[in-house]
Amino acid sequence: MALSNEQFDRIATTVITGFLGSGKTTLLNTLLTQDGMDKTAVLINEFGEIGLDHLLVREVSEDVVLLNSGCICCSVRGDLISGLRDLFVKRTRGEIPEFDRVIIETTGLADPAPILHTLMTDPLLTTKFRLDSVVTTVDTLHGAGQLDNHPESVKQAAVADRILITKADLADDATRTALESRLRALNPAAPIFPVINGDIAVSKLFNAGLYDPATKSMDVQKWLRDEAYEHHGDEHHHDAHEHEHEDEHGHSHDHEHHHDHSHDVNRHDDHIRSFCITFDEPIHWDAFVTWAEIFTQMRGESLLRVKGILNLVGEDAPVAIHAVQHVFHPPASLPAWPSDDHRSKIVFITRNLGPQVIRESLYHLNAAVSETADGSTPE
Repeated sequence: MALSNEQFDRIATTVITGFLGSGKTTLLNTLLTQDGMDKTAVLINEFGEIGLDHLLVREVSEDVVLLNSGCICCSVRGDLISGLRDLFVKRTRGEIPEFDRVIIETTGLADPAPILHTLMTDPLLTTKFRLDSVVTTVDTLHGAGQLDNHPESVKQAAVADRILITKADLADDATRTALESRLRALNPAAPIFPVINGDIAVSKLFNAGLYDPATKSMDVQKWLRDEAYEHHGDEHHHDAHEHEHEDEHGHSHDHEHHHDHSHDVNRHDDHIRSFCITFDEPIHWDAFVTWAEIFTQMRGESLLRVKGILNLVGEDAPVAIHAVQHVFHPPASLPAWPSDDHRSKIVFITRNLGPQVIRESLYHLNAAVSETADGSTPE
């Protein structure tokens, strides 16, 4: 893993996922009719699986059609890599109109991780496309049962940057509130929007990545949203000492996220933890790379999503890191710190993996590298 700068002229890519019947098709149809979507390419598994007939205008090739909105719709019959590569080649050759955004719609039973891995690791795709956001749809009426019975549904919500509670008009307030609370516990940083008939502004779903095209800069705080974890497992480490948060009455709080669902031991999200680990002292890059290699190899399935901003020894500016399970995206060197707070902050959504083992392993690896570097043992 080597430090590298992001190339922000890459094409922003949004993944829309969600369980069967959760409203992905309705959402996509609505999005494609909105202003500003004419330079969008949409990749779906098969045209027959999504109701776009009223939007079709003409067929460009067997697998590509142009929509009335000006969007390009591509049917991915093979794997995602070949689909995106073919789409980019057609764009370069002028066979299809220019596009500046890609939407990938997954099947209802899909694990979104392989799609994210593809966008993060394929040598060609990483130079042409960048992951902007993962949008997950959750059915208001059936979402709780799907979270109970289908681990794919839990994972779809856990890795999301935006969560939409669909068919919000079909359930009572208590059902909707309970589902929203459960989703917020799974993924504290993802904004949750109730929607009816897929009606939501594209501005709420897109531009959730590290790069903000409006300002042509990196928006770390919007991307990391570490403040959302303050009440969902914010773990701090300072000079090898553990700090517990105390309220105004002097009561200490253990912020590791736990669920109290003893009435149903089969709930899949009972195994999910969401937390933020903060390091006051700079981290050696070699220590972090060693930690990442160990955890992705040994516990990769447990690291659902990892985001962070690192204060590295010998570096004036921070470095952003991002991982999905066993795959780390190439790190991005940021031009400057977003604030006066120069601590390393790493947010985690994990399965069957708590903050203590992560925090202590990274701390001890960093201490070992420090000792090797300067010949002294850190206190």
